Amino acid sequence: MVFILEPIMSVLPGAFSAGLRALPLDTVEEVRLRLGQRPTALCGRKETALPGAGSVTADDLRYVLSAATGGSRYSAENTIREGFVTLPGGHRIGVCGTTVTEDGAVRTIRDVSSLCIRTAREKLGVGICPTASLLIAGPPGCGKTTFLRDCIRILSEQRRSRVTLIDERGEVAACLHGAPQFHMGPTTDVVSLCPKAVGIPMALRVMNPQWIAVDEITREEDVDALCRGAYCGAMLLATCHVWQGEDLLRRPVYRRLLDTNLFREAILLSSDHTWRKLDLEGLK
Repeated sequence: MVFILEPIMSVLPGAFSAGLRALPLDTVEEVRLRLGQRPTALCGRKETALPGAGSVTADDLRYVLSAATGGSRYSAENTIREGFVTLPGGHRIGVCGTTVTEDGAVRTIRDVSSLCIRTAREKLGVGICPTASLLIAGPPGCGKTTFLRDCIRILSEQRRSRVTLIDERGEVAACLHGAPQFHMGPTTDVVSLCPKAVGIPMALRVMNPQWIAVDEITREEDVDALCRGAYCGAMLLATCHVWQGEDLLRRPVYRRLLDTNLFREAILLSSDHTWRKLDLEGLK
């Protein structure tokens, strides 16, 4: 477990890293650094202060971001403006602070006030082998990305399906220098750190995918790109944030997923990591 979390340990100031090592590492889901507060770890849905660590300073926050970007924050500006930095191993650092905007778009984040480091863990055998386009729904933290990753692996290993993953945030495959750090299967191709609306048409042009996989549908342009993929004959794997099946009706972006019949199957994951099938026709 220490090895899995080593990329996180390596970017934390010494006292914070030592405090994290004192906790049961197999339960750590997040590490949170808030300016002026003691650093905490989310363990089993409860935040626990890191033993022996003092309050977080602005220097601590700068240290973490500098270490996470290899001393070159500029090299990570494309993801920082989206509010995150990805570490080796698929761990993600969420960034809060003062946004600098231009023409309604965020250019960067300055005066960082807090960081949330989410741990990534691979769990083999939790997914399923879908036979039709599958929507994986559920609340934050229920394991949607982990489930998606394993579905991709199963499709590739067991059915030898050609899967193209558009890994917009670099969390699913966690590619390092182009190589996935998680088991994605021998017939999976990965496009990393690319918006879905750009990556899906690109994959259709050059990769001839049987399946297209994406994480976290959030925007209308995501749905537009998925529609294009489906119309070109590709089957889809995707995740979305909902608390219950009825949320698919209440949110315009998700309602389109139902109205366009993009997905033939859907499952709802719960916070206890169990899942059940959703009746998409019944929801309509």
